[in-house]
Amino acid sequence: MQKVVTICQNREFLQLYQRGKKVVLAPYMILYVRKTRRKYNRLGITVGKKVGGAVQRSRARRIIRQAYRETAHLLPAGLDLVIVALPSIVGSTSTQLRDSLAKKGVRRICQLVGALPEGGDVH
Repeated sequence: MQKVVTICQNREFLQLYQRGKKVVLAPYMILYVRKTRRKYNRLGITVGKKVGGAVQRSRARRIIRQAYRETAHLLPAGLDLVIVALPSIVGSTSTQLRDSLAKKGVRRICQLVGALPEGGDVH
């Protein structure tokens, strides 16, 4: 399993919020995407207090990270991606998030950045 490269700097999150393209994957999450010149993708996860207490927020981060790992091979290389969890993510599973990200998210991301997914065409 390959380690996920994360976005840690606040200014990088802010740049993605301001200059990135927004993809809404209701009811679970919002994605902010920006194409970069890197040869790898970076991931940032934001889970606000509206999602719940510390335990719910940590669980949301874990299932988002797992869903991303399972769909990362479908994304084109060279993306910065921030996932913002919505409050309805609390009752969901990583399988539901993975399906949402794989079916809707990858296609929209590829359309926005003007790239084909790694595995060719997406369903």
